[in-house]
Amino acid sequence: MFPFRDHNPSGRTPFVTYALIVLNVLIFLSYWAELDNARYMNALLTNWAMVPEFISQGYGQAGLLTSIFLHGGVMHLLGNMLFLYIFGDNIEDELGSAKFLGFYLGAGILANLAQYAVAPMSDVPVIGASGAVAGVMGAYLLLYPKARVDIILIFIIFFKIFTLRAWIVLGIWLAMQFLGGFGSNPETGGVAYWAHIGGFVAGMAMIYPRWRAKGSRAFWRATEGVPPHPEATYTLTQSGIPKIPRRPRR
Repeated sequence: MFPFRDHNPSGRTPFVTYALIVLNVLIFLSYWAELDNARYMNALLTNWAMVPEFISQGYGQAGLLTSIFLHGGVMHLLGNMLFLYIFGDNIEDELGSAKFLGFYLGAGILANLAQYAVAPMSDVPVIGASGAVAGVMGAYLLLYPKARVDIILIFIIFFKIFTLRAWIVLGIWLAMQFLGGFGSNPETGGVAYWAHIGGFVAGMAMIYPRWRAKGSRAFWRATEGVPPHPEATYTLTQSGIPKIPRRPRR
């Protein structure tokens, strides 16, 4: 189950959001062919990932930033870029392109610091835009909790589309991160759940002053908790795949 679009596209072209997506894809493609080359990947991660042990020893701080542009595989990249595409445009529209870029990078750095805080001596490299994207999601939750988001539920070969409010979608996502975080050992690798949580909380904290300046709950009442753009209308087209009729039982 994952979201694939919201119902309130931004009022202007989100150039920074698109640029970040393109940049992440290009960087990944630059080393994609070497993913199975252990020596190459070890050097890449040593130089550009966030390695908590390095920071504890007094170096490698640049990895707090550079690691958010690295991904460990195609699905890792596609998942992060999908979430950025869905939620990034409205936050960029609200903040403006320059401030949104600073917001995104700041959320990514704070997310990495959260992961570092729970496992400062881990030698496992941390990579991915997940923490930065989680910051965007946290901001989206605070500003637009009632925005409608389409979810696709896939079960083996069947799928169904649901429309849920953003607070439900993002709330479920955040709960899953806490479950994963408390159920795993950050010292030994795996998903960087605490980076996700840290990024999400950082995003909410950074957008909080803007939400307060807009009137906090009064802002929700004025906007009904959705982005200030006309709601998009989506229609599902009939599949061109012919249906095979069931044969009656004998």
